[in-house]
Amino acid sequence: MGRKWANIKEKKAAKDANNSRVYAKFGIEIYVAAKSGDPDPQANQKLRFVIERAKTYNVPKHIIDRAIEKAKGSGDEQYSELRYEGFGPNGSMVIVDALTNNVNRTASDVRAAFGKNGGNMGVSGAVAYMFDHTGVIGFAGDDADDILEYLMEKEIDVRDVTEEDGQIIVYTEPEDFHTVQEALKEKGIEEFSVSELEMIAQNDVELSGEDLEKFEKMIDVLEDLDDVQKVYHNVDLDD
Repeated sequence: MGRKWANIKEKKAAKDANNSRVYAKFGIEIYVAAKSGDPDPQANQKLRFVIERAKTYNVPKHIIDRAIEKAKGSGDEQYSELRYEGFGPNGSMVIVDALTNNVNRTASDVRAAFGKNGGNMGVSGAVAYMFDHTGVIGFAGDDADDILEYLMEKEIDVRDVTEEDGQIIVYTEPEDFHTVQEALKEKGIEEFSVSELEMIAQNDVELSGEDLEKFEKMIDVLEDLDDVQKVYHNVDLDD
């Protein structure tokens, strides 16, 4: 699927290094997942998934444990899961997923991030149809064929398995994500560099000059918002 996930993760890790904001966002996400079901990760698939993601960002164990303990206690904060869709310069498209306890604040912040950087918000569904909801699992390795053969022997279907810069990247149907990850663990894979449910653009666009500068600024502003959990787009930023 050609998304160069190893490079993307490396750049994101460099940007987020020592960034307490990332830990805070995961703390909220873990709290909400634990609060919405059983606070035991073994009995709560959603919580287990968030914790797996947190580990790929090196979120400290004490932050994970603290969020779960808060959910077990008397914490009664109410969070809403929201999705915003919009447009950037020259055919670029953006999806923003947020988790917030103040819907009006978040909507205002996201709208401002678009409007001040050459973009504009659209209605629900305006761009999502141009993205595919996909599970992405990455780990160290260089034999994609071996992994594909192993999964086929386990009678597990996947969309694709690729090798990208020393990383094996497995693309799955969203509903098969956990099955694939558990099968990989059975094969002895213990650490994952990527563990995500993503919205992957069906077609990328390239921007240059002022359009590219505005777009990169818009993405940075959106990702830095406290309520924003994830930002997806269709712009090729690999270079």
